[in-house]
Amino acid sequence: MSRLGFERPPPVLLAVIASTFFVGFGGGVVFPILPNLGAVLGISAFMVGVILSANRWVRLVANAPAGALVDRYGTRTPFVVGLFVEGVATLGYVVALAVPAGIAPEVWFLLARVLWGLGSAAVFATAYTIAADLSDSGDRGTNMGIVRGGITMGFPAGLVLGGVVSAVAGNVAAFAVAAAFALTASVVAYRYVPETHVTGDRSGDSIKPWEVDTAVPAVTVGLVNFGLMFAYIGALFSTLVLFLGANDISLFGLAPQGTSGLFMAGTVLSAAFFMLVGGRISDTRESRTPILVTFLVVSFVGFLLLARAGSVLSLGLACVFIGAGQGGTSGPMMALLADLTPDERMGRASGTNNVLGDVGGGLGPMVSLPLIEAIGFTPIYAACAALPLLAGVVLLFGVRRETGTFLPGRVADETAPNQRSNAADP
Repeated sequence: MSRLGFERPPPVLLAVIASTFFVGFGGGVVFPILPNLGAVLGISAFMVGVILSANRWVRLVANAPAGALVDRYGTRTPFVVGLFVEGVATLGYVVALAVPAGIAPEVWFLLARVLWGLGSAAVFATAYTIAADLSDSGDRGTNMGIVRGGITMGFPAGLVLGGVVSAVAGNVAAFAVAAAFALTASVVAYRYVPETHVTGDRSGDSIKPWEVDTAVPAVTVGLVNFGLMFAYIGALFSTLVLFLGANDISLFGLAPQGTSGLFMAGTVLSAAFFMLVGGRISDTRESRTPILVTFLVVSFVGFLLLARAGSVLSLGLACVFIGAGQGGTSGPMMALLADLTPDERMGRASGTNNVLGDVGGGLGPMVSLPLIEAIGFTPIYAACAALPLLAGVVLLFGVRRETGTFLPGRVADETAPNQRSNAADP
């Protein structure tokens, strides 16, 4: 096997991948539908942005407690319960369209996204922690990339389902199918995912929303995630259906909803592929930093291409680059966080990363949708190209401050004595 060859993941990780893939349908299905459906239902562009980002705002207060729960009580129960809550939330989209006239549909969509945020906070914190528990420095980047790929791969399936199935069978059918898959995820997890992580004291103080890991590695990785998610979710996913309609771009004769689902699916498929590639490369190199910086530059190029896109080919190329940049950073970035974080604080560190990523993902739709109505697509997309470069500067500064070098080794104590114990200090 070559140095870049992939070994089969442990069975537990395969179960985690399957569960997160199925539940991801509910995360993607709403994006191609709601921006256009908003006008039909009388929902303003700002309110659509609020609904699309509501789950991320909820995770701002749910991520840290979820991470602390993992460190204190383990991974199995939060993972299974979180998946079930996300499945129920997906059913909420069906309710939003089925409520009697006169009852505001935006309220039901908003409640569903709030519930989705609570469930996904538990799922994200546990999935990454399970991967860290089952990994060492030689396969950590690969396993993190695989788990992140599982979380992400369900999303494009939901995008396609939301765009294509809604065009063929209607919006209610698309939401109902996504809910069935999402509920199946909790069954898979209950049957096949064991406990991996009980390391803490179950009798400690109450868990608080502000119980985050403020160590340099967690904050650094979280800020990188902030910039990427602001551009990726805010500038691309939340506006693409509108961009296609404004520029009369279509695939296979589909309307903007169906076409946006296919483009976004292609973007996420690119991201999923490069999650595996980036994670595996980082496991075969002395330091993870160069591959991270490389993919941040790829993301920068992708948004420049997006700002100039005017055809199916140019838009497709931009989506591939943006997906590659987003995905290629994910595995190495979470592996770097695990390298520099003690095992007993990995749940909290994952929570911190998710909190900052959700700030970016939550601000993105709320900022980009109104601004695009005011000044157009090109200036917003061009401005977002700078965010991956700024994220690279933050990454290098944080790594240098924590380890004393821009190129730390894959295992913390190989490059800086006592580094892992220092990372635990608040």
